[in-house]
Amino acid sequence: MSDNLLEINNLNISFTTFAGTVQAVRGVSLDLKKGETLALVGESGSGKSVICRSIMGLLAKNAQIDSGEILFQGDNLLAKSNKDMRHVRGKKISMIFQNPMTSLNPTMTIGYQVSEALLLHEKVRKSAARKRAVELLELVGIPDAGRRLNDYPHQFSGGQRQRIVTAIALACNPEILIADEPTTALDVTIQAQILELLKDLQRKVSTSIIFITHDLGVVANVADRVAVVYGGKIVEIGLVDEIFYHPQHPYTWGLLRSMPTTDTDDEELYAIPGSPPNLLDPPSGDLFAARNPYALTADIHVEPPMFQVSPTHWAATWLLDPRSPKVALPPAIAARHQYFQERRKNAAQQPILSGGVR
Repeated sequence: MSDNLLEINNLNISFTTFAGTVQAVRGVSLDLKKGETLALVGESGSGKSVICRSIMGLLAKNAQIDSGEILFQGDNLLAKSNKDMRHVRGKKISMIFQNPMTSLNPTMTIGYQVSEALLLHEKVRKSAARKRAVELLELVGIPDAGRRLNDYPHQFSGGQRQRIVTAIALACNPEILIADEPTTALDVTIQAQILELLKDLQRKVSTSIIFITHDLGVVANVADRVAVVYGGKIVEIGLVDEIFYHPQHPYTWGLLRSMPTTDTDDEELYAIPGSPPNLLDPPSGDLFAARNPYALTADIHVEPPMFQVSPTHWAATWLLDPRSPKVALPPAIAARHQYFQERRKNAAQQPILSGGVR
Protein backbone atom coordinates (compact mmCIF):
# COMPACT_ATOMS: atom_id res chain seq x y z
CA MET A 1 0.00 0.00 0.00
CA SER A 2 1.29 3.47 -0.91
CA ASP A 3 2.45 5.73 1.92
CA ASN A 4 1.50 8.83 -0.07
CA LEU A 5 -1.13 11.10 1.46
CA LEU A 6 -1.86 12.65 -1.94
CA GLU A 7 -1.23 11.39 -5.47
CA ILE A 8 -1.84 13.25 -8.73
CA ASN A 9 -1.71 11.05 -11.82
CA ASN A 10 -1.52 12.38 -15.40
CA LEU A 11 -3.63 15.47 -14.69
CA ASN A 12 -4.68 17.52 -17.74
CA ILE A 13 -6.69 20.74 -17.35
CA SER A 14 -7.78 23.19 -20.03
CA PHE A 15 -9.66 26.51 -20.06
CA THR A 16 -12.14 27.58 -22.71
CA THR A 17 -11.61 31.23 -23.69
CA PHE A 18 -12.75 33.52 -26.50
CA ALA A 19 -9.33 33.05 -28.10
CA GLY A 20 -9.46 29.26 -27.91
CA THR A 21 -8.62 26.43 -25.52
CA VAL A 22 -5.71 27.02 -23.13
CA GLN A 23 -3.92 23.82 -22.14
CA ALA A 24 -3.01 25.01 -18.65
CA VAL A 25 -1.94 21.72 -17.02
CA ARG A 26 -0.44 18.99 -19.17
CA GLY A 27 0.20 15.49 -17.84
CA VAL A 28 1.16 16.43 -14.28
CA SER A 29 1.97 13.61 -11.85
CA LEU A 30 3.26 14.07 -8.32
CA ASP A 31 2.80 12.82 -4.76
CA LEU A 32 2.89 14.17 -1.21
CA LYS A 33 3.77 12.27 1.96
CA LYS A 34 2.57 12.96 5.50
CA GLY A 35 4.54 15.73 7.20
CA GLU A 36 6.32 16.67 3.96
CA THR A 37 6.68 20.11 2.38
CA LEU A 38 6.56 20.07 -1.42
CA ALA A 39 7.32 23.32 -3.23
CA LEU A 40 5.94 24.10 -6.69
CA VAL A 41 8.15 26.69 -8.39
CA GLY A 42 8.02 28.40 -11.75
CA GLU A 43 7.19 31.63 -13.51
CA SER A 44 3.77 33.26 -13.30
CA GLY A 45 1.29 31.44 -15.51
CA SER A 46 3.13 28.13 -15.38
CA GLY A 47 0.14 26.30 -13.88
CA LYS A 48 1.14 26.04 -10.21
CA SER A 49 -2.03 27.58 -8.78
CA VAL A 50 -4.28 25.73 -11.24
CA ILE A 51 -2.86 22.40 -10.05
CA CYS A 52 -3.60 23.27 -6.43
CA ARG A 53 -7.04 24.73 -7.08
CA SER A 54 -7.94 21.47 -8.79
CA ILE A 55 -7.06 19.65 -5.56
CA MET A 56 -9.47 21.94 -3.69
CA GLY A 57 -12.18 21.66 -6.35
CA LEU A 58 -12.09 25.42 -6.86
CA LEU A 59 -11.42 25.76 -10.58
CA ALA A 60 -13.15 28.48 -12.59
CA LYS A 61 -16.35 27.68 -14.46
CA ASN A 62 -14.57 27.68 -17.82
CA ALA A 63 -12.08 25.02 -16.64
CA GLN A 64 -12.27 21.47 -17.89
CA ILE A 65 -10.46 18.50 -16.33
CA ASP A 66 -9.67 16.52 -19.46
CA SER A 67 -8.11 13.48 -17.78
CA GLY A 68 -6.24 12.25 -14.73
CA GLU A 69 -6.99 11.62 -11.08
CA ILE A 70 -6.25 13.21 -7.72
CA LEU A 71 -6.12 10.61 -4.96
CA PHE A 72 -6.38 11.75 -1.34
CA GLN A 73 -5.90 8.80 0.99
CA GLY A 74 -6.77 6.60 -1.98
CA ASP A 75 -10.04 8.43 -2.72
CA ASN A 76 -10.35 10.20 -6.10
CA LEU A 77 -11.29 13.82 -5.38
CA LEU A 78 -12.21 14.44 -9.02
CA ALA A 79 -15.05 11.93 -8.73
CA LYS A 80 -16.64 13.80 -5.82
CA SER A 81 -19.56 16.19 -6.18
CA ASN A 82 -19.25 19.78 -4.99
CA LYS A 83 -21.39 18.84 -1.97
CA ASP A 84 -19.02 16.01 -1.05
CA MET A 85 -15.99 18.27 -1.53
CA ARG A 86 -17.35 20.63 1.14
CA HIS A 87 -16.57 17.92 3.69
CA VAL A 88 -12.97 17.81 2.44
CA ARG A 89 -12.34 21.48 1.73
CA GLY A 90 -11.34 23.34 4.88
CA LYS A 91 -11.49 20.24 7.08
CA LYS A 92 -8.99 17.82 5.53
CA ILE A 93 -7.37 20.05 2.92
CA SER A 94 -7.05 23.81 3.43
CA MET A 95 -5.60 26.59 1.34
CA ILE A 96 -3.95 29.91 2.15
CA PHE A 97 -4.81 32.08 -0.82
CA GLN A 98 -2.41 34.41 -2.54
CA ASN A 99 -3.46 37.86 -1.33
CA PRO A 100 -4.25 38.27 2.39
CA MET A 101 -5.53 41.78 1.72
CA THR A 102 -8.52 40.40 -0.22
CA SER A 103 -8.92 36.93 1.35
CA LEU A 104 -10.79 38.25 4.40
CA ASN A 105 -14.36 39.54 4.36
CA PRO A 106 -14.19 43.23 5.37
CA THR A 107 -17.76 43.18 6.77
CA MET A 108 -17.23 40.33 9.25
CA THR A 109 -15.22 40.21 12.46
CA ILE A 110 -12.05 38.17 12.64
CA GLY A 111 -13.56 36.02 15.37
CA TYR A 112 -16.46 34.98 13.14
CA GLN A 113 -14.23 34.26 10.15
CA VAL A 114 -11.87 32.05 12.15
CA SER A 115 -14.79 30.28 13.87
CA GLU A 116 -16.79 29.68 10.69
CA ALA A 117 -14.96 26.50 9.62
CA LEU A 118 -15.27 25.07 13.13
CA LEU A 119 -19.02 25.71 13.21
CA LEU A 120 -19.43 24.13 9.77
CA HIS A 121 -17.16 21.09 10.04
CA GLU A 122 -16.77 20.34 13.74
CA LYS A 123 -20.39 21.10 14.76
CA VAL A 124 -19.25 22.75 17.99
CA ARG A 125 -21.09 25.37 20.05
CA LYS A 126 -20.38 29.03 19.36
CA SER A 127 -18.67 29.43 22.73
CA ALA A 128 -16.33 26.52 21.99
CA ALA A 129 -15.63 27.86 18.50
CA ARG A 130 -14.69 31.29 19.87
CA LYS A 131 -12.42 29.70 22.45
CA ARG A 132 -10.71 27.71 19.71
CA ALA A 133 -10.46 30.88 17.59
CA VAL A 134 -8.53 32.57 20.40
CA GLU A 135 -6.17 29.58 20.60
CA LEU A 136 -5.58 29.69 16.84
CA LEU A 137 -4.90 33.42 16.81
CA GLU A 138 -2.45 32.99 19.68
CA LEU A 139 -0.84 30.08 17.82
CA VAL A 140 -0.13 32.27 14.80
CA GLY A 141 1.21 35.09 16.96
CA ILE A 142 -1.66 37.63 17.16
CA PRO A 143 -1.18 39.53 20.45
CA ASP A 144 -4.13 40.02 22.81
CA ALA A 145 -6.15 37.57 20.70
CA GLY A 146 -9.17 37.40 22.99
CA ARG A 147 -9.79 41.13 22.83
CA ARG A 148 -9.25 41.32 19.08
CA LEU A 149 -11.86 38.72 18.12
CA ASN A 150 -14.36 41.50 17.50
CA ASP A 151 -12.02 43.55 15.32
CA TYR A 152 -12.37 43.79 11.54
CA PRO A 153 -9.69 43.06 8.89
CA HIS A 154 -8.88 46.74 8.25
CA GLN A 155 -7.76 47.04 11.89
CA PHE A 156 -4.84 44.66 11.30
CA SER A 157 -1.55 45.08 9.46
CA GLY A 158 -0.73 43.12 6.30
CA GLY A 159 1.43 40.66 8.19
CA GLN A 160 -1.25 40.15 10.84
CA ARG A 161 -3.88 39.53 8.16
CA GLN A 162 -1.64 36.88 6.62
CA ARG A 163 -1.40 35.24 10.05
CA ILE A 164 -5.19 35.36 10.41
CA VAL A 165 -5.66 33.73 7.00
CA THR A 166 -3.23 31.03 8.15
CA ALA A 167 -5.24 30.55 11.36
CA ILE A 168 -8.43 30.08 9.33
CA ALA A 169 -6.73 27.48 7.14
CA LEU A 170 -5.51 25.60 10.23
CA ALA A 171 -8.80 25.77 12.15
CA CYS A 172 -9.78 22.12 11.60
CA ASN A 173 -6.24 20.70 11.76
CA PRO A 174 -6.13 19.82 8.04
CA GLU A 175 -3.92 17.00 6.85
CA ILE A 176 -2.79 19.07 3.85
CA LEU A 177 -2.17 22.82 3.80
CA ILE A 178 -1.77 24.49 0.40
CA ALA A 179 0.05 27.83 0.66
CA ASP A 180 -0.29 29.84 -2.56
CA GLU A 181 2.50 32.42 -2.40
CA PRO A 182 1.62 33.31 1.21
CA THR A 183 4.36 35.93 1.44
CA THR A 184 3.38 37.95 -1.65
CA ALA A 185 3.16 41.71 -0.99
CA LEU A 186 4.80 41.37 2.44
CA ASP A 187 8.08 43.00 3.39
CA VAL A 188 11.07 40.72 3.96
CA THR A 189 10.82 40.84 7.76
CA ILE A 190 7.17 39.77 7.82
CA GLN A 191 7.93 37.24 5.07
CA ALA A 192 10.54 35.57 7.26
CA GLN A 193 8.11 35.48 10.18
CA ILE A 194 5.35 33.84 8.11
CA LEU A 195 7.76 31.21 6.75
CA GLU A 196 9.01 30.39 10.23
CA LEU A 197 5.42 30.25 11.45
CA LEU A 198 4.52 27.64 8.82
CA LYS A 199 7.55 25.53 9.71
CA ASP A 200 6.78 25.81 13.41
CA LEU A 201 3.13 24.83 12.89
CA GLN A 202 4.17 21.87 10.76
CA ARG A 203 6.44 20.63 13.54
CA LYS A 204 3.54 20.87 16.02
CA VAL A 205 0.73 19.25 14.02
CA SER A 206 2.57 17.23 11.29
CA THR A 207 0.60 18.88 8.49
CA SER A 208 1.76 18.22 4.93
CA ILE A 209 2.34 21.44 2.98
CA ILE A 210 2.25 22.28 -0.72
CA PHE A 211 4.06 25.59 -1.08
CA ILE A 212 3.55 27.58 -4.29
CA THR A 213 6.15 30.23 -5.09
CA HIS A 214 8.39 31.70 -7.77
CA ASP A 215 11.03 32.60 -5.17
CA LEU A 216 13.70 29.91 -4.93
CA GLY A 217 15.23 31.67 -1.94
CA VAL A 218 12.05 30.88 -0.01
CA VAL A 219 12.11 27.27 -1.24
CA ALA A 220 15.60 26.69 0.14
CA ASN A 221 14.35 27.42 3.65
CA VAL A 222 11.02 25.57 3.73
CA ALA A 223 10.87 22.65 1.28
CA ASP A 224 11.75 18.97 1.51
CA ARG A 225 11.15 18.39 -2.19
CA VAL A 226 10.78 20.73 -5.17
CA ALA A 227 8.78 20.39 -8.39
CA VAL A 228 9.75 22.83 -11.15
CA VAL A 229 6.73 23.71 -13.32
CA TYR A 230 6.97 25.15 -16.83
CA GLY A 231 4.24 25.51 -19.43
CA GLY A 232 1.79 23.42 -17.41
CA LYS A 233 4.22 20.52 -17.00
CA ILE A 234 6.61 19.37 -14.29
CA VAL A 235 10.03 19.53 -15.92
CA GLU A 236 12.11 18.57 -12.87
CA ILE A 237 11.36 17.16 -9.44
CA GLY A 238 13.66 16.11 -6.62
CA LEU A 239 14.82 16.66 -3.07
CA VAL A 240 15.59 20.29 -2.30
CA ASP A 241 19.35 19.63 -2.20
CA GLU A 242 19.17 17.84 -5.56
CA ILE A 243 17.43 20.80 -7.17
CA PHE A 244 19.80 23.37 -5.69
CA TYR A 245 23.10 21.52 -5.94
CA HIS A 246 22.54 19.09 -8.84
CA PRO A 247 19.92 20.71 -11.11
CA GLN A 248 19.52 18.97 -14.46
CA HIS A 249 17.00 20.96 -16.49
CA PRO A 250 18.11 24.16 -18.28
CA TYR A 251 14.97 25.93 -17.04
CA THR A 252 15.94 25.14 -13.45
CA TRP A 253 19.41 26.50 -14.25
CA GLY A 254 17.78 29.72 -15.44
CA LEU A 255 15.68 30.07 -12.29
CA LEU A 256 18.70 29.52 -10.06
CA ARG A 257 20.87 31.89 -12.07
CA SER A 258 18.22 34.62 -11.83
CA MET A 259 18.50 34.63 -8.02
CA PRO A 260 20.46 37.72 -6.91
CA THR A 261 23.26 37.19 -4.41
CA THR A 262 25.23 39.54 -2.19
CA ASP A 263 28.58 38.82 -3.88
CA THR A 264 27.67 39.71 -7.48
CA ASP A 265 27.93 43.50 -7.38
CA ASP A 266 29.49 43.72 -10.85
CA GLU A 267 27.23 41.09 -12.39
CA GLU A 268 24.16 42.14 -14.33
CA LEU A 269 20.99 40.56 -12.99
CA TYR A 270 20.07 37.60 -15.16
CA ALA A 271 16.67 37.03 -16.75
CA ILE A 272 15.67 33.97 -18.73
CA PRO A 273 15.45 35.15 -22.36
CA GLY A 274 12.20 35.02 -24.29
CA SER A 275 8.66 34.46 -23.06
CA PRO A 276 6.69 31.46 -21.76
CA PRO A 277 5.02 29.35 -24.47
CA ASN A 278 1.59 30.12 -25.87
CA LEU A 279 -0.59 27.43 -24.31
CA LEU A 280 -3.38 28.19 -26.77
CA ASP A 281 -1.19 26.50 -29.37
CA PRO A 282 1.76 24.78 -27.65
CA PRO A 283 4.72 24.12 -29.94
CA SER A 284 5.78 20.58 -30.71
CA GLY A 285 8.81 19.23 -28.91
CA ASP A 286 10.17 20.69 -25.69
CA LEU A 287 8.19 23.79 -24.64
CA PHE A 288 11.39 25.38 -23.33
CA ALA A 289 13.37 24.83 -26.55
CA ALA A 290 12.90 28.37 -27.90
CA ARG A 291 14.39 29.86 -24.70
CA ASN A 292 16.99 27.17 -24.09
CA PRO A 293 20.61 28.05 -25.01
CA TYR A 294 21.46 24.33 -24.72
CA ALA A 295 18.61 23.10 -26.96
CA LEU A 296 19.30 20.09 -29.17
CA THR A 297 17.72 19.27 -32.51
CA ALA A 298 15.53 16.70 -30.77
CA ASP A 299 14.07 19.42 -28.53
CA ILE A 300 12.48 21.13 -31.52
CA HIS A 301 10.59 18.04 -32.69
CA VAL A 302 10.12 15.61 -29.80
CA GLU A 303 8.94 16.27 -26.25
CA PRO A 304 11.44 14.75 -23.80
CA PRO A 305 10.30 12.10 -21.31
CA MET A 306 11.20 12.18 -17.64
CA PHE A 307 14.74 10.80 -17.18
CA GLN A 308 15.63 9.36 -13.76
CA VAL A 309 18.71 10.97 -12.21
CA SER A 310 18.45 9.28 -8.80
CA PRO A 311 15.73 7.37 -6.90
CA THR A 312 14.25 10.75 -5.90
CA HIS A 313 15.27 12.99 -8.80
CA TRP A 314 13.74 13.21 -12.30
CA ALA A 315 14.07 15.74 -15.13
CA ALA A 316 12.49 16.09 -18.59
CA THR A 317 15.41 17.12 -20.79
CA TRP A 318 17.11 15.46 -23.76
CA LEU A 319 20.45 16.46 -22.22
CA LEU A 320 20.07 13.39 -19.97
CA ASP A 321 19.74 11.01 -22.90
CA PRO A 322 22.90 8.84 -23.10
CA ARG A 323 23.24 9.77 -26.79
CA SER A 324 23.31 13.52 -26.08
CA PRO A 325 26.51 15.55 -25.73
CA LYS A 326 27.58 16.21 -22.18
CA VAL A 327 26.88 19.73 -20.93
CA ALA A 328 28.57 20.96 -17.75
CA LEU A 329 26.66 22.85 -15.08
CA PRO A 330 26.89 26.57 -15.95
CA PRO A 331 29.60 28.32 -13.87
CA ALA A 332 27.07 30.91 -12.67
CA ILE A 333 25.06 28.11 -11.02
CA ALA A 334 28.08 26.42 -9.47
CA ALA A 335 29.17 29.79 -8.05
CA ARG A 336 25.88 30.04 -6.16
CA HIS A 337 26.35 26.79 -4.24
CA GLN A 338 28.25 28.51 -1.43
CA TYR A 339 25.55 31.20 -1.26
CA PHE A 340 22.83 28.54 -0.90
CA GLN A 341 24.77 26.77 1.85
CA GLU A 342 25.34 29.98 3.80
CA ARG A 343 21.70 31.05 3.48
CA ARG A 344 20.40 27.74 4.83
CA LYS A 345 23.01 27.70 7.60
CA ASN A 346 22.09 31.23 8.71
CA ALA A 347 18.37 30.39 8.69
CA ALA A 348 18.98 27.34 10.89
CA GLN A 349 21.10 29.29 13.38
CA GLN A 350 18.76 32.24 13.90
CA PRO A 351 17.27 32.25 17.43
CA ILE A 352 13.53 31.72 17.81
CA LEU A 353 11.78 34.65 19.49
CA SER A 354 8.41 34.73 21.19
CA GLY A 355 5.51 33.38 19.17
CA GLY A 356 7.77 31.07 17.19
CA VAL A 357 9.25 33.99 15.20
CA ARG A 358 12.98 34.16 14.49
